[in-house]
Amino acid sequence: MIADVVALVGTRVAPFELGIVCQVFGLDRSEEGLPTYDFSVCAVTRGEVPTTSGFPVVVPHGLDRLLTADLVAVPAWPDLDAPVDPRLLDALRAAVERGARVLTVCSGTFALAATGMLDGRRATTHWQVADLLARAHPQVHVERDLLHVEDGPFLTSAGAAAGIDACLHVVRQEHGAAVANALARRMVVPAQRSGGQAQYVEAPLPPARAPQGAEALSHVIDWARAHLHEPLDVAALAARAHVAPRTFARRFRQATGTTPHRWLLQERLLLAEQLLETTELTVEAVARRSGLGSPDNLRHHFAARRGVPPLAHRRSFRQQHS
Repeated sequence: MIADVVALVGTRVAPFELGIVCQVFGLDRSEEGLPTYDFSVCAVTRGEVPTTSGFPVVVPHGLDRLLTADLVAVPAWPDLDAPVDPRLLDALRAAVERGARVLTVCSGTFALAATGMLDGRRATTHWQVADLLARAHPQVHVERDLLHVEDGPFLTSAGAAAGIDACLHVVRQEHGAAVANALARRMVVPAQRSGGQAQYVEAPLPPARAPQGAEALSHVIDWARAHLHEPLDVAALAARAHVAPRTFARRFRQATGTTPHRWLLQERLLLAEQLLETTELTVEAVARRSGLGSPDNLRHHFAARRGVPPLAHRRSFRQQHS
């Protein structure tokens, strides 16, 4: 269980990416029924640290703060070409050896890679510096299109917004889909995004058509989420958008980074998670209400997604929240 979270910064701070970590783990939302954490920020040396935006932040702790951390969050790392302080690298290695997990936001992956602990593992970072990461650390398997990648105790993420996705992923693992969804609503962000970075590297739609296409897809997506229990396919969604199925599938992938089929499966699994955690419905009823059809189909996809069968997931999160 993650209870102690520490943000680790270098000689300069990316304030927005640090703010993402603070927003998820550093605010007391217990009155809203959301989890709280013992949260702090640390660096090699305590005191004022300059930011990339022209103002300093005061870091209250040195590296000894990592001694009790369950999760170490490394925000974006502004100075990619500068060597990382060996004391910081040693402290980060020691934290992982003790059992801590590490989450990186955007280019924070570079600091983690400098420890050597990502060698032979999968990781991601912002698409603009993914090639640089691959050249600087050739033993790291760089995933250029994913929003976040989990490999062992390490969770790396792409650009700033993907840091939100990664943080919510941790909350979802620790506290379940219902809590992560509630926190996402509180932050006014998607609970879980589909697709990868490719949708941002390439222009989703020509500018002249973007407003119309985006509006049509938004309407269809909202409708589909309200009708997940019904038989849905590309033809049905295309009919709601008043376009041909092939045109709809192409526009959907351009706008979301994934296919309609994969998006529907993900949404149905998210709904199944929430129903398992918050209701007494049987597996059969959860399968029907989420649109996954049969209990066997639900078990198959749920095990592939979560690594455990549906009832084991339900028991786990009931024990955590009882």
